[in-house]
Amino acid sequence: MMLYQRSSALFADAQKVIPGGVNSPVRAFKAVGGTPIFVKEAKGAYLFDEDGNRLIDYINSWGPMILGHAYEPVVNAVIERAKKGTSFGMPTEIETQIAELAVSMVPNIDMIRFVNSGTEACMSAVRLARGFTGKDKIIKFAGCYHGHSDSFLIQAGSGAVTFGSPNSPGVTKGTAKDTLLAEYNNIENVIHLIEANKGEIACIIIEPVAGNMGCIPPNKSFLQNLRNLCDANNILLVFDEVMTGFRLAPGGAQELLGVDADIITFGKVIGGGLPVGAFGARQEIMNHLAPLGPVYQAGTLSGNPLAMSAGLAMLNELNNNKDIFKSIAEKTAYLHKGIQEALKKHGVVHTINRIGSMISVHFSPDDVIDFTTAATGDNDTFKKFFHGMLNNGIYIAPSAFETWFITDALSYDDLDTTIAVVNKIAPELV
Repeated sequence: MMLYQRSSALFADAQKVIPGGVNSPVRAFKAVGGTPIFVKEAKGAYLFDEDGNRLIDYINSWGPMILGHAYEPVVNAVIERAKKGTSFGMPTEIETQIAELAVSMVPNIDMIRFVNSGTEACMSAVRLARGFTGKDKIIKFAGCYHGHSDSFLIQAGSGAVTFGSPNSPGVTKGTAKDTLLAEYNNIENVIHLIEANKGEIACIIIEPVAGNMGCIPPNKSFLQNLRNLCDANNILLVFDEVMTGFRLAPGGAQELLGVDADIITFGKVIGGGLPVGAFGARQEIMNHLAPLGPVYQAGTLSGNPLAMSAGLAMLNELNNNKDIFKSIAEKTAYLHKGIQEALKKHGVVHTINRIGSMISVHFSPDDVIDFTTAATGDNDTFKKFFHGMLNNGIYIAPSAFETWFITDALSYDDLDTTIAVVNKIAPELV
């Protein structure tokens, strides 16, 4: 049993000056109970907390640490750039360098603009889609998270053709009326929405592989059917690749799954661990952005040299060694097999979803294919699982609705240790 006395004290102090003691809600452990862990430092596959515990990390800053924490080429790039100044609010050559590299790696984009977060990237992509098409409504999918912009904080309406309603105070009904909510992996539901709102839908935005209801890959032909629907109805298809971009393949989910989107958003890996986001498209669409076109988007720290240096170093490493994607996919498959065998041996009801280096464990007897099926998982079992893993030195997401992100820094010894812990705690889950 690991002790977290200092983390508990630090959390108590944080709650006095930070709402809920955290700067992002999922960190608060509300879904699992207990006290959040305060990290002191990290290296490779490991976190070191303020109580001196070492944890094998399966979150990796929610995705960007694809090569491990404190990866030396990225750290060195940030240090050297910081010596020359941290922000100018003016163009720098490195912005063009990372833009050229990103465009060369990702299918179907001619131009890219950098912003400061995935939320900002998705918000800007939707604005651009509306400006380009001259239409107002969008379709998003229940359980897909595109950041906390007002347009995305929408819950289901009373029927398939009704508008959604706000699921956060501060989001107006006027904003919600332009967001239609569809069911992930249900193409008939999307067809119904399009037919009920003919000529009014600017874009469909989707995580091509969902990561915010656990890892949920698309059903066979689902994305291609969305592509066909968009082409037939003058709708732009937006892939939110904040999680999947530069993780599932050099060109992200588009490359891995063989379906092209019209606008693609990025974050996580593209910043090498620093705050950054981006969105890209073909030139015809991107030319609608200011200063070339009428769709306004701006940001003082967009393309700041520290984030661009970290991102360029990361993308160079991935572009020059594409075997990394195979390596982490193999490690993820190995982990999947080991966890599945351990849980099955002890009679723990579960299902595991996996694609590439993304994986999630659901304590449900049924296949998890959308938000509804994800919500049927046994959350009490997940809480026991989470704390059992944590108390044995394994850190996973403190929510049943989050994917795990595998890093190439994990050794097979780390994976075996993790599987052994699952085997140890599995009897407590029955």
